[in-house]
Amino acid sequence: MKKLLLIILLFWLTLAPVAQAENITKATFAGGCFWCMEEPFDELEGVISTTSGYTGGNVVNPSYKQVSAGNTGHAESVEIEYDADKVSYEQLLDVFWHNVDPTVKNKQFCDVGNQYRTAIFYHDDQQKALAQNSKEKVSQELATNIYTEITPAQEFYPAEDYHQNYYQTNTLLYKFYRSRCGRDRRLQEVWGN
Repeated sequence: MKKLLLIILLFWLTLAPVAQAENITKATFAGGCFWCMEEPFDELEGVISTTSGYTGGNVVNPSYKQVSAGNTGHAESVEIEYDADKVSYEQLLDVFWHNVDPTVKNKQFCDVGNQYRTAIFYHDDQQKALAQNSKEKVSQELATNIYTEITPAQEFYPAEDYHQNYYQTNTLLYKFYRSRCGRDRRLQEVWGN
């Protein structure tokens, strides 16, 4: 009898829905070098993953060499998978803005070209509205033109493996690049402490 009850219980458990996070969604941002955009998002509770890659262009499955040449229309970007029950899109937008210089066009720090532009690639109408609202607030706060594009999300192509989590896998080179490029210095000039 105990064996039969155990079998019934195990069978019932296989039919019962597994508790899962139901509010998993994506956000996509371009903020210059994608190496420097993964880390601040990875630090947020509720962010499940960040992936460096390319979006916003017109070449299928572009390579780093193609994108960095500036001829594909893609921007170096990060795609963020997150649990919206733990972190809001507004929080992601705040992290995005404070890690870019939105006052320049087709340039971020020492990297120049449209592949290093700032952009918010929205995945739905709610993200679009929140992005536009946040851009207006940033424009008022900085009292200047904001060149960050707000555009529909397109196909996202993950970058080559050696670009993923670069700040963790190549810590010294990452820190050297970030310092040499003047990223932190300029962010402090734009946003303060």
